[in-house]
Amino acid sequence: MNKNLFCVVAMLFLSVGAVFGQAELQEEEEIINELLDYDTEEIGNFDFLYRNNGESLDYDELMTENIIDEALSHIGKRYVYGSKGPKTFDCSGFTSYVYKHQNNVWIGASSREQYAIHQPIKRNEMQAGDLVFFTSPRSGRNVGHVGIVLDYDPITDTFTFIHASTTKGVRVSKSTEGYYAKRYVGVRRVK
Repeated sequence: MNKNLFCVVAMLFLSVGAVFGQAELQEEEEIINELLDYDTEEIGNFDFLYRNNGESLDYDELMTENIIDEALSHIGKRYVYGSKGPKTFDCSGFTSYVYKHQNNVWIGASSREQYAIHQPIKRNEMQAGDLVFFTSPRSGRNVGHVGIVLDYDPITDTFTFIHASTTKGVRVSKSTEGYYAKRYVGVRRVK
């Protein structure tokens, strides 16, 4: 329920309490506080959707914010095969540039290397900043493309990611787009 509505109800209770006496006022204030606490607890109960069974995933939020901000600052830059930035990128050049430039972290040079050396995680453990991998027309069933996860929706099991697309350059895409939905390989956490 909306907290503004509770404030209005609280004002009514306080007005009525002033008329009918102090004992009733205290009782009404306790009811309001219980309702406000209940509302907060209900919202907090959804944390399980965003954490691994309530446990911390050793997740550096500041580093992730830096990674995402850096990645988004390159939207629209052209794709050039083998380019490592900062004016043009290929997919692995983009991911390695973002991590190296923002947090001085070397993540590997190619999408296959990045897939091989970082921690495998389940799709439902995906978080912003993770690397997401796909096949490409030239890679067959092997890893051939990489992007950086922007967000993950555990209810729909979908995610958005930023990457250097061969046709549109650095852009944001969704896992539900047909091309990427059928080419998803896995996700890795940079350690």
